[in-house]
Amino acid sequence: MTGPLTGAVATGETFDCRVAFAEELCALARADERVVAVCNDSVGSSNLGGFAAEFPDRLINVGIAEQDMVGVAAGLAGGGFVPFVCGAAPFLTGRALEQIKADLAYSNVHAVLCGMSPGMAYGALGPTHHSIEDLAWLRAIAGLTVVVPADPVQTRGALRWALGHRGPVYLRIGRHKVPAVTPPGRDFLVGRADTLVEGDDVTIVAAGTLVSRAVEAAALLSGSGVRARVLNMATVKPLDEAALFAAATHTHGIVTAEEATVHGGLGAAVAEFVVQHAPVPMRLLGVPGVFAPTGDTDFLLEHFGLTARGIATAALGLADARRA
Repeated sequence: MTGPLTGAVATGETFDCRVAFAEELCALARADERVVAVCNDSVGSSNLGGFAAEFPDRLINVGIAEQDMVGVAAGLAGGGFVPFVCGAAPFLTGRALEQIKADLAYSNVHAVLCGMSPGMAYGALGPTHHSIEDLAWLRAIAGLTVVVPADPVQTRGALRWALGHRGPVYLRIGRHKVPAVTPPGRDFLVGRADTLVEGDDVTIVAAGTLVSRAVEAAALLSGSGVRARVLNMATVKPLDEAALFAAATHTHGIVTAEEATVHGGLGAAVAEFVVQHAPVPMRLLGVPGVFAPTGDTDFLLEHFGLTARGIATAALGLADARRA
């Protein structure tokens, strides 16, 4: 058996990725006249106030009509614009799923869906406002790239990449504040995982708000003699299959961590690949197929064990099982 988990969880400056999103969208609009924003009466919650002030003729507010919002975006794309479609993630993905499938993905339309405040960021507003199913829903749609940036730097990079991509993209723009985790000089590339911590005992694969917690988990595990590799899997679709194959063959188990349901999201995507190419013990951390209770985001993440200590405990279990 390995030793118990010891040590404190690191603290430091944290950031709201919506701020980086808003600043970068304005920068892109200054450089490219094709850039327009489409929203569903969400100028404030999507952090589009600055965009609206600077580009009033390039912001289309359709009101609380998400299906129309996606259809309008498809029309704008057909007219040569690049629409960034902004709305609270549960309503953008849940209410407009048919339009995302038929109007954007099936037609291979160049539009960027920006799911704001995803996961359990709306906390106390309850399950109607939680967006824990979006990764599962959208990962199933052919031709749609799904990206979950982990910090402000990666958010900016993903926006720049999405502008140049020729096809539909879903970006999960986090609201819950996170620390910076992207190494200096690291450009965003779709389909590439960033190895943030090296290790050969177990691998932790995380996305979005859980990435910084995975890094903290690796530090806790180090004190117990477990060397954990940490992968920031920002692209949920397509996955970095080479990084996953290396993790499955060079370490002895994989833990996935996501602020989403475990049914169909990041963990399921990793498991689908691993079971077919390099079977290895796994633990999938997320919301376990239930509606989350009402409470603030930190409470909910703690409730489901989506903390540095919770991730480390799951990884320690894999390490102990191997050594038993």
